[in-house]
Amino acid sequence: MLQAQRLFAASAPITGTLAERYLASRGIDDGANIAALRFHPRCFYWPDEDAPKQSFPAMIARVTDADGAITGVHRTWLHSGLHSGLRPGGAPAQPSVMDRRAMGFLLGHGVRFGENCDVAVAGEGVETTLSLRCALPTLPLIAALSASHLGALLFPAGLRRLYVAQDDDAAGDHAFARLSERGGETGVEIIGLRPARDDFNSDLRDLGPDHLRRIVRAQLAAADANAFAVG
Repeated sequence: MLQAQRLFAASAPITGTLAERYLASRGIDDGANIAALRFHPRCFYWPDEDAPKQSFPAMIARVTDADGAITGVHRTWLHSGLHSGLRPGGAPAQPSVMDRRAMGFLLGHGVRFGENCDVAVAGEGVETTLSLRCALPTLPLIAALSASHLGALLFPAGLRRLYVAQDDDAAGDHAFARLSERGGETGVEIIGLRPARDDFNSDLRDLGPDHLRRIVRAQLAAADANAFAVG
């Protein structure tokens, strides 16, 4: 855990970095204002345990517990795309993901966007969860980083309702079922949010933010649609 804390502290805000460009390529334009994300230009990387140590640029996501204490980090190593030529139509190649790995204690915790309140949204990946900020910019969001970790997410104190932004696959269904069972035991209402495509980032990129907002708002409880949604 100390190693994860040191890596996050050694990283910089993502404004003007490859990480900001990468998020923008996924349709997420407000990444520079997210405190849980940072950028390291030379993050150590081993393809496997016998390979020599290398370093590549990486987006660093802070994993915290419900009280805000850092428990780990999630690293997304990035290719810049600058040497990949042009895409059809003459547009420059976009940044792409080289690899992803976590460090520290993740189970039950997540990457948190926004302050705790009695309503929250939990999803799997960072990009999928951040896509929902287009529709829910003021609602607390938690990226659990995988379907199995999503199902094991620890509920923050005082949580009354949890929306589960599940991917459209069997793993997402299983995570929702696990959370629903645990919610029934603890008095937390669990409501699923379904994307139109395979996940909410696909919805954002293929359909646009306004369409995504309508998709999500239609699935919210009326009180939350009025309190949190925009447009």
